[in-house]
Amino acid sequence: MASRARPLNLIAPALAALLLALVLAPLAAVGWRGAGMSLGPADWTAVRFSVTQALLSAAFSTLLAIPVARALARRRFPGRGLLVTLMGAPFLLPAVVAVLGLLAVFGRSGVINQALVALGLPPISIYGLHGVVLAHVFLNLPLATRMILQGWLSIPAERIRLAQSLGFGPSETFRHLEWPMLREVLPGVALVILVICLTSFAVVLTLGGGPSATTIELAIYQAVRFEFDLGRAAGLAGVQLILGGIAALAAWILTRPAGFGAGLDRDHSLAAPAGWRRWGDGMALAASALFLVLPLAAVLWRGLPGLGDLPASVLPAAVRSVLVALISALLATTAALTLALAAARHRSTLLEGAAILPLATSGLVLGTGLFLLIQPFAPPMSLALPVTILVNVALSLPYLYRILLPEARALQADYGRLADSLALKGWPRLRWLVLPRLARPLGFGTGIAAALSMGDLGVIALFAGERQATLPLVVSQLTGAYRMEAAASAALILVTLSFALFWACDAGGRRAAA
Repeated sequence: MASRARPLNLIAPALAALLLALVLAPLAAVGWRGAGMSLGPADWTAVRFSVTQALLSAAFSTLLAIPVARALARRRFPGRGLLVTLMGAPFLLPAVVAVLGLLAVFGRSGVINQALVALGLPPISIYGLHGVVLAHVFLNLPLATRMILQGWLSIPAERIRLAQSLGFGPSETFRHLEWPMLREVLPGVALVILVICLTSFAVVLTLGGGPSATTIELAIYQAVRFEFDLGRAAGLAGVQLILGGIAALAAWILTRPAGFGAGLDRDHSLAAPAGWRRWGDGMALAASALFLVLPLAAVLWRGLPGLGDLPASVLPAAVRSVLVALISALLATTAALTLALAAARHRSTLLEGAAILPLATSGLVLGTGLFLLIQPFAPPMSLALPVTILVNVALSLPYLYRILLPEARALQADYGRLADSLALKGWPRLRWLVLPRLARPLGFGTGIAAALSMGDLGVIALFAGERQATLPLVVSQLTGAYRMEAAASAALILVTLSFALFWACDAGGRRAAA
């Protein structure tokens, strides 16, 4: 038996070591270059703004998600499934497209300002702290809603039926059932969003309001791209790493179950009270749906007329983006599957560390470290696309690993001994057992990796020239040049390709599992 498992045991640790090197080597380069580096007042202003906007974004996203998740948990209505699906879309939506949609609604010539001017009122500005927070709420409110909704659905049916038999009204149900769940779930949700907002780049690049509204990520980009001050960039990246690591560790510690105990997995739903609570639930759902749909509809409205007159740079950039996304997704899925299968057979700290470590950093920090490693030997611009692929693999791998690990453990528990007794190993085991049984999560995870890579605007902004630009970078450049119609058309192509890649991979996995 031991000899049969040896090939997997050799490949998986070697892959884990390679992934650790991919993350730790750039971080070591950042630490070495930034050692003894004293940051100036502008840098500490960027640090304070990063923390402030992340705290506000996490607080607003989490608090606003509570009534939406509660309404979804206790109301049944036509289109509920579609609305829940919509709540998952912004996770796959490229940030640059989300920003462009918000500009179409809240920007200088957006729908809101046009209405204000028509009423004789002064226009509003989306740039600065409030614009960054608004964009982060748009991107993270659906994620918070889905996470909190899972907390409501985790309350056992037996507890709900007991509360109903005791005659609990809405206030008593909230105090004895819902509040204990929220008390356990909300800190973890807020900290997960805090980590995401700390590493945000595309949002601040477009909506930042000058030196007083600059984050660490944007300061790193400016230090490398415009000032070529690698020491300052390394110092900022070190601070970013410390903040992200603390937030990620806190999120991991505080994300816990509510402790209701096990139920019998029966279908259940909270009572749906009538009166003003029904109207309140309806308003929460309608407002959240309008908030999510309106910017996307604005991009569609503005982008459609310009599809026939796209800038020459859009189509080559789209081809590069698709190639980068496909290669990144293939490599990330292969690595995540290898690590998940190995972890299902033998628990290993090395495997867990390799799969989870990238969550503590960001694409721009890794890009800065790789820039420092490459710069003495070759022009970084010449390796822009390979470096982007490597960073995309590292950043998407934790999500894929978490998707595949439970399924791999179930597969090992159900069929592992039988496969070993039949000497089924290597390619035959992968073909006849693993791929058919894991086709559904493999397709879903590959689709997520492809969509995330398709919309990435981080490393490519550091390295790329005109010949290496991907579609998100072209959209950002068009937006910065105030060519909003062309940017909307390019963004429409970007979001269509992103969701098409996700749909093709996810549907392929479901079809293979059927």
